[in-house]
Amino acid sequence: MEPHLLQANGIEALPQFLTSLAIGLLIGLERERNPSAKAGLRTFALVAVFGTLAALLSAKLGSPWLLIAGLLAVAGMIIAAYLNTPNSENDPGTTTVIALLLCYGLGAMIWYGLAKLAVMLAIGTTALLYFKPELRGLSQKLTRRDLVAVLQFCVLTFIVLPILPNQDYGPYHAFNPHQAWLMVVLISGVSLAGYTALHLVGTRYGAPLLGFLGGLVSSTATTLIYAKHGKSNQAMSCLAASVIVIAGMVVLLRLLVVSSVVAFGALPGLFPVLAGGFLFGLMVALYNWRKMDKATELYIPETSNPAELHAAIGFGLLYVIVLLGSAWMADIAGNRGLYAVALVSGLTDVDAITLSSLRLFNLGQLSEQQTVTAIALAFISNLAFKFGMVIFIGGRHLARQVASGFAAMICGVLLGLFAL
Repeated sequence: MEPHLLQANGIEALPQFLTSLAIGLLIGLERERNPSAKAGLRTFALVAVFGTLAALLSAKLGSPWLLIAGLLAVAGMIIAAYLNTPNSENDPGTTTVIALLLCYGLGAMIWYGLAKLAVMLAIGTTALLYFKPELRGLSQKLTRRDLVAVLQFCVLTFIVLPILPNQDYGPYHAFNPHQAWLMVVLISGVSLAGYTALHLVGTRYGAPLLGFLGGLVSSTATTLIYAKHGKSNQAMSCLAASVIVIAGMVVLLRLLVVSSVVAFGALPGLFPVLAGGFLFGLMVALYNWRKMDKATELYIPETSNPAELHAAIGFGLLYVIVLLGSAWMADIAGNRGLYAVALVSGLTDVDAITLSSLRLFNLGQLSEQQTVTAIALAFISNLAFKFGMVIFIGGRHLARQVASGFAAMICGVLLGLFAL
Protein backbone atom coordinates (compact mmCIF):
# COMPACT_ATOMS: atom_id res chain seq x y z
CA MET A 1 0.00 0.00 0.00
CA GLU A 2 1.23 3.44 -0.84
CA PRO A 3 2.27 5.59 2.13
CA HIS A 4 0.01 8.45 1.05
CA LEU A 5 -3.02 6.25 1.82
CA LEU A 6 -2.08 6.04 5.45
CA GLN A 7 -3.73 9.21 6.70
CA ALA A 8 -4.76 10.15 10.20
CA ASN A 9 -7.59 7.66 10.64
CA GLY A 10 -6.84 5.21 7.83
CA ILE A 11 -10.35 5.34 6.32
CA GLU A 12 -8.79 5.78 2.88
CA ALA A 13 -7.55 2.18 3.16
CA LEU A 14 -11.05 0.75 3.65
CA PRO A 15 -11.60 -0.14 -0.07
CA GLN A 16 -8.47 -2.29 -0.02
CA PHE A 17 -9.76 -4.22 2.99
CA LEU A 18 -13.18 -4.68 1.35
CA THR A 19 -11.49 -6.02 -1.79
CA SER A 20 -9.47 -8.46 0.31
CA LEU A 21 -12.63 -9.57 2.09
CA ALA A 22 -14.39 -10.17 -1.24
CA ILE A 23 -11.46 -12.20 -2.58
CA GLY A 24 -11.31 -14.31 0.57
CA LEU A 25 -15.07 -14.94 0.50
CA LEU A 26 -14.96 -15.94 -3.17
CA ILE A 27 -12.17 -18.51 -2.73
CA GLY A 28 -13.53 -19.67 0.62
CA LEU A 29 -16.98 -20.23 -0.90
CA GLU A 30 -15.56 -22.98 -3.07
CA ARG A 31 -13.43 -24.49 -0.26
CA GLU A 32 -16.41 -24.52 2.13
CA ARG A 33 -18.06 -27.09 -0.12
CA ASN A 34 -15.11 -29.47 0.28
CA PRO A 35 -15.51 -31.56 3.48
CA SER A 36 -11.78 -32.35 3.65
CA ALA A 37 -10.68 -28.70 3.61
CA LYS A 38 -9.32 -27.38 6.91
CA ALA A 39 -10.10 -23.77 5.98
CA GLY A 40 -13.48 -22.56 4.80
CA LEU A 41 -15.44 -19.42 4.01
CA ARG A 42 -14.67 -17.45 7.16
CA THR A 43 -11.04 -18.55 7.46
CA PHE A 44 -10.17 -17.52 3.91
CA ALA A 45 -11.91 -14.16 4.40
CA LEU A 46 -10.07 -13.48 7.66
CA VAL A 47 -6.72 -14.54 6.21
CA ALA A 48 -7.18 -12.16 3.27
CA VAL A 49 -8.03 -9.29 5.63
CA PHE A 50 -5.08 -10.20 7.85
CA GLY A 51 -2.76 -10.12 4.82
CA THR A 52 -3.88 -6.60 3.94
CA LEU A 53 -3.54 -5.60 7.58
CA ALA A 54 0.00 -6.96 7.78
CA ALA A 55 0.93 -5.12 4.58
CA LEU A 56 -0.55 -1.88 5.93
CA LEU A 57 1.38 -2.12 9.18
CA SER A 58 4.57 -3.07 7.31
CA ALA A 59 4.22 0.05 5.19
CA LYS A 60 3.49 2.10 8.29
CA LEU A 61 6.65 0.79 9.97
CA GLY A 62 8.75 0.85 6.81
CA SER A 63 9.78 -2.79 7.30
CA PRO A 64 8.81 -5.89 5.27
CA TRP A 65 9.47 -8.27 8.16
CA LEU A 66 6.01 -7.90 9.64
CA LEU A 67 4.48 -9.01 6.32
CA ILE A 68 6.82 -12.00 6.20
CA ALA A 69 6.00 -12.87 9.81
CA GLY A 70 2.29 -12.81 9.00
CA LEU A 71 2.85 -15.17 6.07
CA LEU A 72 4.79 -17.58 8.26
CA ALA A 73 2.07 -17.43 10.93
CA VAL A 74 -0.67 -18.30 8.44
CA ALA A 75 1.44 -21.09 6.89
CA GLY A 76 2.19 -22.56 10.32
CA MET A 77 -1.49 -22.35 11.26
CA ILE A 78 -2.75 -24.32 8.25
CA ILE A 79 0.05 -26.91 8.50
CA ALA A 80 -0.78 -27.45 12.16
CA ALA A 81 -4.46 -27.80 11.29
CA TYR A 82 -3.70 -30.71 8.95
CA LEU A 83 -1.38 -32.37 11.46
CA ASN A 84 -3.59 -32.07 14.52
CA THR A 85 -6.69 -34.13 15.26
CA PRO A 86 -9.96 -32.13 15.00
CA ASN A 87 -12.10 -31.66 18.08
CA SER A 88 -15.46 -33.29 18.72
CA GLU A 89 -17.19 -30.81 16.40
CA ASN A 90 -14.76 -31.62 13.57
CA ASP A 91 -13.39 -28.08 13.79
CA PRO A 92 -9.62 -27.80 13.24
CA GLY A 93 -9.62 -24.39 14.94
CA THR A 94 -8.12 -22.46 12.02
CA THR A 95 -10.79 -19.75 12.20
CA THR A 96 -10.05 -19.08 15.89
CA VAL A 97 -6.31 -18.90 15.24
CA ILE A 98 -6.56 -16.42 12.36
CA ALA A 99 -9.17 -14.40 14.28
CA LEU A 100 -6.69 -14.14 17.14
CA LEU A 101 -3.93 -13.02 14.76
CA LEU A 102 -6.29 -10.49 13.22
CA CYS A 103 -7.24 -9.20 16.66
CA TYR A 104 -3.55 -8.74 17.42
CA GLY A 105 -3.15 -6.71 14.22
CA LEU A 106 -6.20 -4.57 15.01
CA GLY A 107 -4.70 -3.73 18.39
CA ALA A 108 -1.50 -2.64 16.67
CA MET A 109 -3.53 -0.45 14.29
CA ILE A 110 -5.00 1.47 17.22
CA TRP A 111 -1.51 2.26 18.48
CA TYR A 112 -0.53 3.59 15.05
CA GLY A 113 -3.48 5.98 14.93
CA LEU A 114 -5.83 3.89 12.74
CA ALA A 115 -8.54 3.50 15.35
CA LYS A 116 -11.58 4.20 13.13
CA LEU A 117 -10.53 1.67 10.52
CA ALA A 118 -9.72 -0.87 13.25
CA VAL A 119 -13.20 -0.50 14.76
CA MET A 120 -14.84 -1.00 11.34
CA LEU A 121 -12.77 -4.12 10.69
CA ALA A 122 -13.53 -5.46 14.17
CA ILE A 123 -17.28 -5.10 13.61
CA GLY A 124 -17.05 -6.80 10.22
CA THR A 125 -14.92 -9.61 11.64
CA THR A 126 -17.34 -10.19 14.51
CA ALA A 127 -20.26 -10.39 12.09
CA LEU A 128 -18.32 -12.85 9.93
CA LEU A 129 -17.64 -15.06 12.95
CA TYR A 130 -21.19 -14.83 14.30
CA PHE A 131 -22.98 -15.81 11.08
CA LYS A 132 -21.18 -19.13 10.72
CA PRO A 133 -24.39 -21.25 10.34
CA GLU A 134 -25.85 -18.89 7.72
CA LEU A 135 -22.63 -18.76 5.70
CA ARG A 136 -22.20 -22.52 5.83
CA GLY A 137 -25.85 -23.00 4.89
CA LEU A 138 -25.45 -20.64 1.95
CA SER A 139 -22.44 -22.52 0.61
CA GLN A 140 -24.33 -25.81 0.86
CA LYS A 141 -27.46 -24.45 -0.81
CA LEU A 142 -25.56 -23.16 -3.81
CA THR A 143 -25.42 -25.77 -6.53
CA ARG A 144 -22.43 -26.38 -8.76
CA ARG A 145 -24.30 -24.51 -11.50
CA ASP A 146 -24.75 -21.50 -9.17
CA LEU A 147 -21.05 -21.46 -8.33
CA VAL A 148 -20.11 -21.62 -12.01
CA ALA A 149 -22.50 -18.73 -12.68
CA VAL A 150 -20.90 -16.63 -9.93
CA LEU A 151 -17.43 -17.34 -11.34
CA GLN A 152 -18.63 -16.39 -14.82
CA PHE A 153 -20.03 -13.17 -13.44
CA CYS A 154 -16.68 -12.39 -11.77
CA VAL A 155 -14.78 -13.09 -15.00
CA LEU A 156 -17.08 -10.94 -17.10
CA THR A 157 -17.03 -8.15 -14.51
CA PHE A 158 -13.40 -7.95 -13.46
CA ILE A 159 -11.65 -9.31 -16.57
CA VAL A 160 -13.85 -8.63 -19.62
CA LEU A 161 -15.36 -5.29 -18.57
CA PRO A 162 -12.04 -3.44 -18.07
CA ILE A 163 -10.79 -4.38 -21.57
CA LEU A 164 -13.94 -3.40 -23.49
CA PRO A 165 -13.47 -0.15 -25.45
CA ASN A 166 -15.04 2.86 -23.77
CA GLN A 167 -15.97 4.55 -27.05
CA ASP A 168 -19.24 5.38 -28.82
CA TYR A 169 -20.11 3.45 -31.97
CA GLY A 170 -23.00 3.03 -34.38
CA PRO A 171 -25.87 5.31 -35.31
CA TYR A 172 -26.48 8.25 -32.99
CA HIS A 173 -23.24 7.24 -31.19
CA ALA A 174 -25.48 5.46 -28.70
CA PHE A 175 -23.64 2.14 -28.47
CA ASN A 176 -20.67 2.03 -26.10
CA PRO A 177 -19.41 -1.54 -25.39
CA HIS A 178 -18.01 -0.64 -21.97
CA GLN A 179 -21.15 1.23 -20.91
CA ALA A 180 -23.43 -1.49 -22.28
CA TRP A 181 -21.68 -4.23 -20.36
CA LEU A 182 -21.52 -2.05 -17.26
CA MET A 183 -25.33 -1.95 -17.36
CA VAL A 184 -25.39 -5.74 -17.61
CA VAL A 185 -23.11 -5.98 -14.58
CA LEU A 186 -25.28 -3.52 -12.63
CA ILE A 187 -28.56 -5.35 -13.23
CA SER A 188 -27.01 -8.81 -12.82
CA GLY A 189 -25.33 -7.71 -9.58
CA VAL A 190 -28.57 -6.40 -8.07
CA SER A 191 -30.45 -9.53 -9.12
CA LEU A 192 -27.66 -11.79 -7.86
CA ALA A 193 -27.78 -10.13 -4.44
CA GLY A 194 -31.52 -10.77 -4.29
CA TYR A 195 -31.08 -14.36 -5.51
CA THR A 196 -28.51 -15.09 -2.81
CA ALA A 197 -30.60 -13.49 -0.07
CA LEU A 198 -33.72 -15.33 -1.24
CA HIS A 199 -32.05 -18.73 -0.99
CA LEU A 200 -30.35 -17.82 2.27
CA VAL A 201 -33.42 -16.43 4.06
CA GLY A 202 -36.10 -18.57 2.40
CA THR A 203 -39.61 -18.16 3.79
CA ARG A 204 -38.69 -17.73 7.45
CA TYR A 205 -39.66 -14.02 7.64
CA GLY A 206 -42.99 -14.20 5.88
CA ALA A 207 -44.64 -12.83 2.77
CA PRO A 208 -43.34 -9.22 2.86
CA LEU A 209 -39.68 -10.21 2.74
CA LEU A 210 -40.39 -13.02 0.29
CA GLY A 211 -42.16 -10.60 -2.04
CA PHE A 212 -39.33 -8.09 -1.67
CA LEU A 213 -36.57 -10.58 -2.45
CA GLY A 214 -38.59 -12.25 -5.18
CA GLY A 215 -39.15 -8.89 -6.83
CA LEU A 216 -35.47 -8.08 -6.50
CA VAL A 217 -34.55 -11.23 -8.44
CA SER A 218 -37.48 -11.40 -10.89
CA SER A 219 -40.88 -9.89 -10.27
CA THR A 220 -42.22 -11.68 -13.36
CA ALA A 221 -41.15 -15.12 -12.08
CA THR A 222 -42.57 -14.33 -8.63
CA THR A 223 -45.89 -13.29 -10.19
CA LEU A 224 -46.00 -16.47 -12.28
CA ILE A 225 -45.31 -18.80 -9.35
CA TYR A 226 -47.80 -17.21 -6.97
CA ALA A 227 -50.46 -16.90 -9.64
CA LYS A 228 -50.27 -20.71 -10.01
CA HIS A 229 -50.44 -21.33 -6.26
CA GLY A 230 -53.20 -18.76 -5.82
CA LYS A 231 -55.37 -20.58 -8.32
CA SER A 232 -54.70 -24.08 -7.03
CA ASN A 233 -55.31 -23.11 -3.40
CA GLN A 234 -58.06 -20.57 -2.76
CA ALA A 235 -57.06 -20.34 0.91
CA MET A 236 -53.79 -18.66 -0.02
CA SER A 237 -55.14 -16.34 -2.70
CA CYS A 238 -54.86 -13.30 -0.41
CA LEU A 239 -51.26 -14.18 0.43
CA ALA A 240 -50.45 -14.73 -3.24
CA ALA A 241 -51.94 -11.35 -4.11
CA SER A 242 -49.85 -9.65 -1.41
CA VAL A 243 -46.62 -11.26 -2.60
CA ILE A 244 -47.36 -10.29 -6.22
CA VAL A 245 -48.12 -6.67 -5.31
CA ILE A 246 -45.01 -6.38 -3.12
CA ALA A 247 -42.86 -7.84 -5.91
CA GLY A 248 -44.28 -5.21 -8.28
CA MET A 249 -43.49 -2.45 -5.79
CA VAL A 250 -39.87 -3.60 -5.56
CA VAL A 251 -39.48 -2.92 -9.28
CA LEU A 252 -39.99 0.77 -8.48
CA LEU A 253 -37.24 0.61 -5.86
CA ARG A 254 -34.94 -1.16 -8.33
CA LEU A 255 -35.54 1.55 -10.91
CA LEU A 256 -34.89 4.27 -8.33
CA VAL A 257 -31.57 2.72 -7.24
CA VAL A 258 -30.42 2.03 -10.80
CA SER A 259 -31.36 5.52 -11.94
CA SER A 260 -29.45 7.15 -9.10
CA VAL A 261 -26.35 5.21 -10.14
CA VAL A 262 -26.62 5.57 -13.93
CA ALA A 263 -28.04 9.08 -14.34
CA PHE A 264 -28.26 11.04 -11.12
CA GLY A 265 -29.31 14.13 -13.05
CA ALA A 266 -32.62 12.50 -13.97
CA LEU A 267 -33.45 11.67 -10.34
CA PRO A 268 -35.32 14.92 -9.51
CA GLY A 269 -37.86 14.11 -12.20
CA LEU A 270 -37.95 10.37 -11.59
CA PHE A 271 -38.23 10.42 -7.81
CA PRO A 272 -41.81 11.76 -7.48
CA VAL A 273 -43.01 9.33 -10.17
CA LEU A 274 -41.41 6.20 -8.71
CA ALA A 275 -41.94 7.20 -5.07
CA GLY A 276 -45.60 8.01 -5.78
CA GLY A 277 -46.21 4.57 -7.25
CA PHE A 278 -44.41 2.89 -4.37
CA LEU A 279 -46.28 4.76 -1.63
CA PHE A 280 -49.69 4.15 -3.20
CA GLY A 281 -48.88 0.47 -3.62
CA LEU A 282 -47.57 0.28 -0.06
CA MET A 283 -50.87 1.52 1.36
CA VAL A 284 -52.79 -1.21 -0.44
CA ALA A 285 -50.19 -3.86 0.51
CA LEU A 286 -50.50 -2.93 4.20
CA TYR A 287 -54.30 -3.13 3.99
CA ASN A 288 -54.13 -6.58 2.35
CA TRP A 289 -51.57 -7.73 4.92
CA ARG A 290 -54.05 -7.16 7.75
CA LYS A 291 -56.56 -9.49 6.08
CA MET A 292 -54.07 -12.23 5.28
CA ASP A 293 -53.91 -15.57 7.07
CA LYS A 294 -50.43 -15.61 8.61
CA ALA A 295 -50.40 -19.42 8.79
CA THR A 296 -50.63 -19.91 5.02
CA GLU A 297 -47.74 -21.83 3.49
CA LEU A 298 -45.17 -19.85 1.51
CA TYR A 299 -43.29 -20.93 -1.61
CA ILE A 300 -39.89 -19.74 -2.80
CA PRO A 301 -40.10 -18.57 -6.44
CA GLU A 302 -38.17 -20.86 -8.78
CA THR A 303 -35.76 -18.48 -10.48
CA SER A 304 -32.58 -19.17 -12.40
CA ASN A 305 -29.31 -17.65 -11.23
CA PRO A 306 -29.21 -14.13 -12.78
CA ALA A 307 -25.41 -14.32 -13.01
CA GLU A 308 -25.49 -17.17 -15.53
CA LEU A 309 -23.65 -16.40 -18.76
CA HIS A 310 -26.60 -16.84 -21.09
CA ALA A 311 -28.78 -14.59 -18.90
CA ALA A 312 -26.15 -11.82 -18.87
CA ILE A 313 -25.53 -11.99 -22.62
CA GLY A 314 -29.26 -12.13 -23.31
CA PHE A 315 -29.91 -8.99 -21.30
CA GLY A 316 -26.94 -7.27 -22.94
CA LEU A 317 -28.34 -7.94 -26.42
CA LEU A 318 -31.80 -6.79 -25.35
CA TYR A 319 -30.33 -3.61 -23.88
CA VAL A 320 -28.43 -2.76 -27.09
CA ILE A 321 -31.47 -3.48 -29.29
CA VAL A 322 -33.76 -1.34 -27.14
CA LEU A 323 -31.11 1.41 -26.91
CA LEU A 324 -30.64 1.68 -30.69
CA GLY A 325 -34.38 1.26 -31.29
CA SER A 326 -35.22 4.04 -28.84
CA ALA A 327 -32.69 6.42 -30.39
CA TRP A 328 -33.95 5.64 -33.91
CA MET A 329 -37.66 5.94 -33.08
CA ALA A 330 -37.09 9.14 -31.11
CA ASP A 331 -35.29 10.57 -34.15
CA ILE A 332 -37.85 9.66 -36.81
CA ALA A 333 -41.08 9.83 -34.81
CA GLY A 334 -40.25 12.02 -31.81
CA ASN A 335 -41.97 11.37 -28.51
CA ARG A 336 -44.54 8.98 -29.98
CA GLY A 337 -41.85 6.70 -31.37
CA LEU A 338 -39.94 6.61 -28.10
CA TYR A 339 -43.06 5.96 -26.07
CA ALA A 340 -44.12 3.17 -28.43
CA VAL A 341 -40.77 1.44 -27.85
CA ALA A 342 -41.21 1.90 -24.09
CA LEU A 343 -44.65 0.33 -24.12
CA VAL A 344 -43.58 -2.65 -26.21
CA SER A 345 -40.21 -3.38 -24.56
CA GLY A 346 -41.60 -2.76 -21.07
CA LEU A 347 -44.02 -5.66 -21.42
CA THR A 348 -41.39 -8.25 -20.54
CA ASP A 349 -38.40 -6.25 -19.25
CA VAL A 350 -38.55 -2.77 -17.76
CA ASP A 351 -34.81 -2.65 -16.96
CA ALA A 352 -33.66 -2.52 -20.60
CA ILE A 353 -35.77 0.49 -21.60
CA THR A 354 -34.97 2.22 -18.31
CA LEU A 355 -31.21 1.93 -18.82
CA SER A 356 -31.55 2.82 -22.51
CA SER A 357 -33.53 5.97 -21.74
CA LEU A 358 -31.06 6.98 -19.03
CA ARG A 359 -28.16 6.41 -21.45
CA LEU A 360 -29.77 8.65 -24.08
CA PHE A 361 -30.48 11.23 -21.38
CA ASN A 362 -26.79 11.27 -20.45
CA LEU A 363 -25.92 11.74 -24.13
CA GLY A 364 -28.28 14.71 -24.33
CA GLN A 365 -30.57 13.01 -26.87
CA LEU A 366 -33.55 12.86 -24.48
CA SER A 367 -34.92 15.51 -22.18
CA GLU A 368 -35.72 14.81 -18.54
CA GLN A 369 -39.46 14.74 -19.26
CA GLN A 370 -39.03 12.31 -22.16
CA THR A 371 -36.85 10.04 -20.04
CA VAL A 372 -39.22 10.00 -17.07
CA THR A 373 -42.27 9.47 -19.29
CA ALA A 374 -40.65 6.56 -21.14
CA ILE A 375 -39.70 4.83 -17.88
CA ALA A 376 -43.18 5.42 -16.40
CA LEU A 377 -44.88 3.99 -19.50
CA ALA A 378 -42.58 0.98 -19.48
CA PHE A 379 -43.44 0.28 -15.84
CA ILE A 380 -47.18 0.60 -16.51
CA SER A 381 -46.84 -1.69 -19.52
CA ASN A 382 -44.96 -4.20 -17.39
CA LEU A 383 -47.70 -4.16 -14.74
CA ALA A 384 -50.33 -4.67 -17.45
CA PHE A 385 -48.43 -7.71 -18.73
CA LYS A 386 -48.19 -9.18 -15.22
CA PHE A 387 -51.89 -8.53 -14.61
CA GLY A 388 -52.67 -10.43 -17.80
CA MET A 389 -50.56 -13.32 -16.44
CA VAL A 390 -52.54 -13.25 -13.19
CA ILE A 391 -55.87 -13.38 -15.05
CA PHE A 392 -54.75 -16.14 -17.41
CA ILE A 393 -52.94 -18.29 -14.81
CA GLY A 394 -54.46 -17.39 -11.46
CA GLY A 395 -58.06 -16.72 -12.47
CA ARG A 396 -60.42 -13.83 -11.97
CA HIS A 397 -60.70 -14.19 -8.19
CA LEU A 398 -56.95 -13.66 -7.69
CA ALA A 399 -56.92 -10.94 -10.35
CA ARG A 400 -59.53 -8.94 -8.41
CA GLN A 401 -57.32 -9.03 -5.32
CA VAL A 402 -54.22 -7.99 -7.28
CA ALA A 403 -56.04 -5.29 -9.24
CA SER A 404 -56.29 -2.85 -6.33
CA GLY A 405 -52.52 -2.92 -5.68
CA PHE A 406 -51.59 -2.61 -9.35
CA ALA A 407 -54.13 0.18 -9.88
CA ALA A 408 -52.78 2.06 -6.85
CA MET A 409 -49.22 1.90 -8.20
CA ILE A 410 -50.34 3.09 -11.63
CA CYS A 411 -52.27 5.99 -10.08
CA GLY A 412 -49.23 7.00 -8.02
CA VAL A 413 -46.98 6.89 -11.08
CA LEU A 414 -49.43 8.91 -13.19
CA LEU A 415 -49.88 11.52 -10.46
CA GLY A 416 -46.13 11.98 -10.22
CA LEU A 417 -45.92 12.15 -14.01
CA PHE A 418 -48.62 14.81 -14.28
CA ALA A 419 -46.95 16.81 -11.50
CA LEU A 420 -43.78 16.82 -13.60
